[in-house]
Amino acid sequence: MTDQTKDENETLAADIAEGTGTAAAPEGEASRIAELEEQLAAARQETLYALADTQNVRRRMEKELADARAYAATGFARDILSVADNLSRALDAIPAELREDDKLKGLVIGLEATAKELENVFRKQGIEKFVSVGESLDPNKHQAMVEIPVADAAPGIIVQEMQAGYMIKDRLLRPALVGVAKTAE
Repeated sequence: MTDQTKDENETLAADIAEGTGTAAAPEGEASRIAELEEQLAAARQETLYALADTQNVRRRMEKELADARAYAATGFARDILSVADNLSRALDAIPAELREDDKLKGLVIGLEATAKELENVFRKQGIEKFVSVGESLDPNKHQAMVEIPVADAAPGIIVQEMQAGYMIKDRLLRPALVGVAKTAE
């Protein structure tokens, strides 16, 4: 492009911006200007779409990164829950008279301290046990294992918990295995 053509294009663009160029331009230039305006509008639209798409990708990546940080311990937490369950069962299996025996008292205290420390670690990681007994059955949090005929509870109310349920932050880590009341026969 020569300097003269470049100057003419700049002058024509300035005239168009002022609104005076279309009337003074010859017919060929007017159609060329209209074509260029259409191309410019299309380019602007494509640019806006590209910017919006870039923002969506950035937001999605930020959310995925935040979720990855928040829920990184999920797999490990599921595995360690069985250890917590077994420790709880072991503590529950110790009879009261053995808890008072001087020979076993140290062992019981150690097991209880270990269980408390495990609960503290869970809490630090955002892992919380939720209460199920007395609540209505929620298929998003509970897995009904049995129906139990009970006279003093409404049908659909959880009356027994076989395995505790846990949440990690706002997500279900493990559903509670429960027994649900049904009408007594």
